[in-house]
Amino acid sequence: MTIEELYRRFQRHPVVTTDSRHCPAGSLFFALRGGQFDGNRFAAQALRDGCALAVVDDAGVVPEGDGRYVVVDDALRAYQLLAREHRRRFRGPVIQITGTNGKTTTKELTAAVLAKHYNVLSTQGNLNNHIGVPRTLLSLRPEHTLAVVETGANHPGEIKTLTEIVEPDCGLITNVGRAHLEGFGSFEGVKRTKGELYDWLRCRKDGFIFLCADNADLTAMATGLKALTYGRPRGDGSMTVVGEVTGCSPYLSLRWRRTGSDAWHGVQTRLIGAYNIDNVLAAVTAGVHFGVSDEDIVAALEGYEPTNNRSELRVTPHNRLIVDAYNANPTSMRAALENFKAMAGGPKMAILGEMRELGEVSEEEHRSVLSQIEDCGLETVWLVGENFCRLSPNCRCFKDVEAVKQALAETPVEGKLILIKGSNGTRLFELPDVL
Repeated sequence: MTIEELYRRFQRHPVVTTDSRHCPAGSLFFALRGGQFDGNRFAAQALRDGCALAVVDDAGVVPEGDGRYVVVDDALRAYQLLAREHRRRFRGPVIQITGTNGKTTTKELTAAVLAKHYNVLSTQGNLNNHIGVPRTLLSLRPEHTLAVVETGANHPGEIKTLTEIVEPDCGLITNVGRAHLEGFGSFEGVKRTKGELYDWLRCRKDGFIFLCADNADLTAMATGLKALTYGRPRGDGSMTVVGEVTGCSPYLSLRWRRTGSDAWHGVQTRLIGAYNIDNVLAAVTAGVHFGVSDEDIVAALEGYEPTNNRSELRVTPHNRLIVDAYNANPTSMRAALENFKAMAGGPKMAILGEMRELGEVSEEEHRSVLSQIEDCGLETVWLVGENFCRLSPNCRCFKDVEAVKQALAETPVEGKLILIKGSNGTRLFELPDVL
């Protein structure tokens, strides 16, 4: 079956699912394979539970004469190509966002700003991989007028693959840092992979990017591309948008203006961390380019409230928490600690989880964090995970989050300002409920 033929089936059944536990009536089920499962085995169940068609790549599961099955060579590839075909029918602008840190926050801020003027489809949560990206694109509907698509990667070539599905009109790399080095091999590998977005846009006649002009790595990578830039004021009028931090206690406040204008616009965000200014300015620049008014940009930024364990302030009956527990790598850990050191309030405590997928530089990077901790003047530091604990620092160490919970049950912590930061696998996002 060709993609054109499959697309005609999709037009009759425009709701797609890859989960046999979620089968809306009349939907199209794709039998994807994974390391621990084979979706082909659940195709019959999906049809019984409401799906109208099942796309499979194992002809052996198809009952003779059952026209509800569509057999393809590779169900995942068919799913991705169907998403690309559907995206090609979309006439509005498509923005693709990637980066080491801040891509989900930037995506959400950008979508919030653009939603003031457009009907925006954006990636839900962080569904930014080879399955989540097609899901987003297949959710495009006639009423949408613009799309913001987040893409992530932890191995070389993944951004290239996703970009070839998204086919963006413009792109944004938030930054490049030392993350997933086990998969990328080196920092240069990170830059090459994230830069695959730039590579694709260079081949598009009218492609352009939103670029943080303060980031030397990104600036060097962007050679030959049309760029709308943002960053700190320089006085030379070279950037589309400039901005600067005006406060951070605890929420980030800033001011920004368009180049060529003397009018500054103050913004009081609900984000924790001065490092978020780049994410905010990226969203502002997208808004400026796509015709959103200054007043609407400010309103969107001030109305955005993070709820995804990223840069959140949570106040419990016992403590004030800085929750940044979705993920961690050396770049984001340094930024979080620098911001926490500068914050007013206290006494201060940090609960830090190990940083994973760093390969051969793991010990070096964890030692670097320990050195930074010593300079932060924190009253209490708890470390979680083997990568921290085996270095025997002068801090209390825990094997895992369950051990932390047990310690808190035995000796509750109260009256503190607490930073919670660690790789997602350490599950530190479970701690706010017990603090």
